[in-house]
This record gives sequence, structure tokens and C-alpha cells, in this order.
Amino acid sequence: MLPKTVPHGPPDPASAVRVSPRLIEAARSESDAVVQTLNTTTRGLAAAEAELRLRQYGPNVVAADHRHPLLRLLRRALVNPLVILLVALAASSFATGDVRAGSVVLVMVALGVIVRFVQEARADTAAAALRAMISVHATVLRDGRSQERPVSNLVPGDVVELAAGDMIPADVRLLACKDLFVVQGSLTGEAFPVEKFPAREPAGDRSPLEFANVCYLGTSVESGTATAVVVATGLTTVLGGISSVLVGPQQASSFDRGMTRFTWLMIRFMAVMVPLVFVINGLTKGNWGEAFFFATAVAVGMTPEMLPMIVAVCLSKGAMVMSRKKVIVKRLNAIQNLGAMDVLCTDKTGTLTQDRIILERYCDVKLKQDDDVLTLAYLNSHFQTGLRNLMDRAVLTHTEIHAHPSFEGYAKVDEIPFDFSRRMMSVVVKKPDGRHRLICKGAPEALYPHCTTYELDGQAHPVNETIRGELKREFDRLSADGFRVLAVAYRDCDPKSVYAKDDEQGLTLRGYVAFLDPPKDSAREAIAALQRIGVAVKVLTGDNELVSRKICGEVGIATDATLLGGQVEAMSDAELTAAAAKATLFARLSPAHKQRVIQSLRAAGHVVGFMGDGINDAPGLRAADVGVSVDTAVDIAKESADVILLEKNLLVLEEGVREGRKVFANIVKYVRMGASSNFGNMFSVLGGSIFLPFVPMAPIQILTNNLLYDFSQVAIPTDDVDPEQIAKPRPWSMRAITRYILFIGPCSSVFDYVTFFVMLYAFGCWDPANASLFQTAWFVESLLTQTLIIHVIRTNRIPFLQSRASWPLLATTLAVMLVGASLPFSPVGPYLGFRPLPLLFWPLLAGILLGYVALTQVVKSWLFRKGWTAE
Repeated sequence: MLPKTVPHGPPDPASAVRVSPRLIEAARSESDAVVQTLNTTTRGLAAAEAELRLRQYGPNVVAADHRHPLLRLLRRALVNPLVILLVALAASSFATGDVRAGSVVLVMVALGVIVRFVQEARADTAAAALRAMISVHATVLRDGRSQERPVSNLVPGDVVELAAGDMIPADVRLLACKDLFVVQGSLTGEAFPVEKFPAREPAGDRSPLEFANVCYLGTSVESGTATAVVVATGLTTVLGGISSVLVGPQQASSFDRGMTRFTWLMIRFMAVMVPLVFVINGLTKGNWGEAFFFATAVAVGMTPEMLPMIVAVCLSKGAMVMSRKKVIVKRLNAIQNLGAMDVLCTDKTGTLTQDRIILERYCDVKLKQDDDVLTLAYLNSHFQTGLRNLMDRAVLTHTEIHAHPSFEGYAKVDEIPFDFSRRMMSVVVKKPDGRHRLICKGAPEALYPHCTTYELDGQAHPVNETIRGELKREFDRLSADGFRVLAVAYRDCDPKSVYAKDDEQGLTLRGYVAFLDPPKDSAREAIAALQRIGVAVKVLTGDNELVSRKICGEVGIATDATLLGGQVEAMSDAELTAAAAKATLFARLSPAHKQRVIQSLRAAGHVVGFMGDGINDAPGLRAADVGVSVDTAVDIAKESADVILLEKNLLVLEEGVREGRKVFANIVKYVRMGASSNFGNMFSVLGGSIFLPFVPMAPIQILTNNLLYDFSQVAIPTDDVDPEQIAKPRPWSMRAITRYILFIGPCSSVFDYVTFFVMLYAFGCWDPANASLFQTAWFVESLLTQTLIIHVIRTNRIPFLQSRASWPLLATTLAVMLVGASLPFSPVGPYLGFRPLPLLFWPLLAGILLGYVALTQVVKSWLFRKGWTAE
């Protein structure tokens, strides 16, 4: 997968293309010379030769979408600050002769590493299986026969056959073609298809992207057919060069940064507390060896060693659930970023709209509906044989469904094909009366200069500059309503056999046909759903402002604050950061503008998602906290994305956001509970170390307590989440976690000290001979309170009454509490230094547990009312 980066001042890929010198040479050579240079024939390569070249040049891929090797997954599970710390503590225990303590620590390490490794391997296997479902093939000549081969198997010298709808499978030089039009907007940003020809490219200063006899990997055939020879594959293609430009060091996501900050917070706590425990016990007990073992055990007890495993399981489970909801996660950490996302930047076409042009209006120059205008447009689209674009198809489809203009008695005489300099095209038809009529349609601003009259209500009127201005104002009204508009004009002329561009003069403007890419039926609902869960939607598009405003208004996105590409270009970073926070529509943007907008939003503290599917979207996808693409996107967009939608629908994305928040909520449960509980235990350890004549708990008991407690948390990823916990974005907040530690942690210390004094005064544990009784009682009380308290911390409601945990979490809680209570009476109890507890201790323990749960609930509710749990 391509790493995510936030480049500083990156080049626009379309302006940073690296074209193979061999491809330039091929473009400027005759086709026969190209075939000879590539040591191939027009019948293609032999299969054996193709295999040799495949080994020589490698597969035709620009960004390998491979599975992670198992060793890399294992290394990632092992190379973790918490794992390294625990291994160091285990090593010190073995070095000082405490084999039991070292063994328990290694069991903890092994449990966390194995579970994380297994879960990530399962997720990787599932992702690979999903990716394998998508395969692209090309028609290639091998041994003189046409056959379908995976695009990845193509090599230089292969001869390929292209037809309408095909993806260009490599950088190719055309050998022959007929009416070939190629869509290369995803590479160059051009809105219309480009006509291609096989003739040699003359020497000059033209950009290679403008070569007429070359087609590039990642573009597609709009119409026509062609035969071409492969010149460049893989990373030597233009697309491969763009992917190389985009490769850079991986950025840390908001999730990664949050995990790192929490890890270092716990390490800082340990750096202060553990030396204090060691010094205090050494001074008060006089046994520095025992103090060292105790401090080591305390360090292990403070380490949230199950955190990597809990995170891995939560993320893996979330990825599996999301895949069933048509959301494929490529990077597990992206799940949390998806949940934390508070700004979604998205393109307009295909996401908010149907990506399907329909004919919406046909009207005269005063914008009144006029069937004669539709008839003229229909005749033009019906009789042309050149490139039929989306608007031609919309005219024909509309007339087939809604109206049936008669072309009986009409016959085609000639046509003047469309070209992008004129921006119009004409057909000449023979009318039933035998006269010829030239029917022209095109961009209004391009067609106006060719019109000398306009027709209204059956009367022709001359066109002068004043009238032309009025006509333009009427046309602008259509544009303001979001329509793409073509003007329709005609001229009756004397019959002749051949017509040319010079005949497109003296036309009569008849009216307009207006097209719309209508909003998706689900778009308004999806936008509202995202807004309800706290995700602001901003539209970043290269389209014009008027069309974009119309669509945004129809789907419920306010456009009071709009920024255009030119304004973005002129702003400093600080100015753009301030403006981007207010704007909801960004129009006429280049890919570089989109990337700058995303970076500005992130600089303002937002967690930003970006949804795109084109080659030029790749920088924006990688600049965002979470890049979202679709399975129909170009390969480099899918490679740059973190999340792939199997359906281009914002409702699908909204489901993914909710699942991401559930995953994050469960991770935070462990973080809050583990950190606050460990912090409270340290207060208890410090105090007990000062006034007790023995260590409060033996090192092996601390480690056993920690192991059992960790086991009780394994089921957290299965837990249910209250609706209010996923109602809005939930980014990492170290301030909120620190407050939890400082306020909830001491609650456990209060009842630890209650237990201390109950054992000291009610059961005579001041006597060092009863040290094991004291340690056993605190072990049981500490384990039961820690295990039970997750049910308070997991919800902002009243536990057990208003919100209940999942049955697996309830089961592990009950199992660990039973094991902890029975250990003093079991055969392994003496080995761990335990003694059976007196009968009177158990009702006292029940009161302590109830008091602890009640106090923690009160403090938690107070924190929640203050809003300190979400800052």
C-alpha cells in the first residue's frame, strides 16, 4: 500500500509527469519502426517471449497491493513500547533469580503478542481475498491470436486491441485506429474525450500528454477501436511516475498520535512512581532485594500490557463488521480515524450526483419549453456518426422515453465533426421538401458569434450586440440553476454534396437544451445523517460555481461561504486555514488546491476525511487523516486510500463512521479503566509501603492479579456501545484521559485503605506473621474491584440498570471474580503465598465493593456533567 504523507508544497501529478524517453521516441517514429525497435510484430509476441519479458520487466503494476508478510506482522506485534518494557522487566526478574515473576510477565507478553498477530493476520487475509475479487484484463495478441490476459501480465512489445469501454492497460503507441476518442481527464483534468490518431508525432515543444498517437495507462476508451503496441509498463509509465512522486514517509494519523501520547503518559507515571516505591520500601523494610522485586512487579502492574491486543482485536472486529456493510478497511488504524472524523471533504460528481446526465429542459431563447428545439437537437444527435458524448446520449434517451420526434423523410447529407477549438458540431440533413438544413449545437458562447438571427414564436429577429447581451443573460439564468447548456441553431441552405466549417455561418439561434447531473435520491438523507452525527460535509470540486451551488442546495449543503480555486491560490496558509473553516463549497479547484484545503483543515485541528476516485485525487487522499475511495476508482486512488467503499454512496460511509466510533469507544474503555485503576493502585502501594511492616502484596501476587485482570478485559471488543457514545466525533483527548486518571483513580485507593485498616485492626495484621493474610485480602479486594469497575466505566449511564455489557464481557468478569475469590482456597494458593480468608471478611468485602461502585458512579457522573469526559 502507498504510504500516507502530507507533502510540503507537492507538485500536481498532472504537471509532474515523467514520460519514458522510449515512449517519446516511439511517438515521433513511424509505426513500423516502433514495432521493429520493440522487437515484436503486428501479430504480437510469442507466449514464451512474453514470459521472458515479464521476468525481465516485472509485472505491469504501479503500486503493489500485496499482503503483509507474516514476519512483518509478527515484528509489528513485538516492536511496541509496552512489549519492550515488559520483556525488559522479565529479563531483570530472571537475572535476579525471581523465575516465577519473570515467567508470569512472559505469559502476559505472549498472550498480547499472539492475539494481536493472529487478529492482524486474519484481517490481512480477509482484505487480500476482497482485493482478489477485482481483476482487470486486456485483449492482447499472443502467437497471432486474441486472448484475454490480466493487465499485470502485459510487457513491452505486446500488441493490444482496444474498444469502447476498455481501460488503456499500459502506455501504448497506436498502430491503427478508427474514430478513437480517449477519456484522459483522470490524468490531465480535461473534461472532454480526446481524439487519437496513429500518425507520427512531429518534433516540437508539445507536452507528451498532448501526443495524439499515444495513450496512457489508467485512461479509457470512450468510443472507437484501435490496435496499439505496449511501450512502457509498471513504474515506467506516466501513471507509475506519478505514484513514485507520491511515495514518501508515512505520516502518523490522529489515532497513532493518540496511542503514542497515552503510552508515554503511562511511562512518565512509571518513571516517577516505581523509583519512589523502590526507595520507600528499601528504607522502611531494610531489604533492598525484596524492594527491587516489589518495584519490578509494581512496574508490570502499571503497564497496560493488553492495550496492543485490545486495540488489534477491536480494530480487526470492526474491519470485519464494516466489510459486511460494504466498507473495506485497508489500514486498521483508519477505523478510529473514520470514527473521529468531523469534516468530510468530497467531490460532487458521482457522490452527491448520479453521475448520469439527463435532458431536463428544451426551450426557446426566452426559456419557454419548445418541442421544435427538441426535434432539432434530436436530429443532430441521431444522425451524427462521430463522438456521441453524454449529452447526445441524454437527448436520445429522453426522446425514446418521453417524446418521439419524427425524422421520417429526413436523410443525412453530411456532418461537420466536433472539435475542441470550435466547441460545436453540425449535421446536414435533407428535409422532406428536398432542401438541406444545417443543424448546429454547441457551447452557447462559442455558437453566438455564428448566429445572425434568432427565432422566437415563429419570427426571425436580427442579432446585434445588445440582443447578444440579452441572450447571454437568459443563458446565464439556466446556468445559475445548475444546468449544463447547449445552444441549438440552424440554417436552410441550397443543396450540395460536401459541407465544411465555413458553412457554419449566418445561423439562426433556435433555443437551448439544458442538462443536469441530478442529485442522488439518497444524497440529502446521507448529508443529513452525517450532519446529525457531527460530520460537516464540504464539497471540493473542479466544476463551476453555479452548477455546484445548485447541487449543494438540493442536497442540503449551505453555500453561503464559497471559495474558488483562484481565491485559494492567492491566500496564505493562515488565511486559507481561517477561510476553509467557514466555507462549505470549494469550486474550480485543481488537485493541488484540494490538497491545500485538506491540509489547512487539519492544521485547524479537524480530523479530515477525503473521498475521491481519480488519479489527481491521490494527493488529497493521502493528505487526509482518512482517505476514502470506491472499488470503481482508478488503481492509484484505491492504493492511496485507507478505506474502500463497495458502493459510491455517502449512506454507506455513514455506516462506516458509526462502526469506527464503536471501535474507538471500546478502546477508550480499556484505556480509561486500566490507566485510572493502575494510578489508584499506585497510591495504595505508596501509602502501604510507608506504614506497613511488610510489602502490601508479594511480587508474584501482583503479577497474578495483573494477569487475571487482563484476562477479564479480553472481551471488551465484543461490548455494546451506548447510542450517545457514537453520536458525535470522538478524537483522542489526553486531557479527558488525564482527568479520568486523577479523579477515578483515587476512588479505588479510598477503598484499598478501607481494606488495609479492616485487616490491620479487625484481623490483627499488624503482626508480620499475618502478612500473608493481609496480602491475600488485598489481592482479592483489588482484583474484584478492578474487574467489576469496567462495568461502571464502560457507560455514562447507570451500570446494570440502564446499560448492560455484552454477555462475553459479563462472562469473563464473573469468571475472573470467581477465580480470584477461590484462589486462596485452591491447591495453588500456598504456592502464590495465599491463606484462606476468614468468613467475616466476605460480608465486609461485599460492602467495600458496593461502596466503590457507588462512589465511582458519582464521580463519573460529575465528570460527565462537567463535560470533562469528552474534551
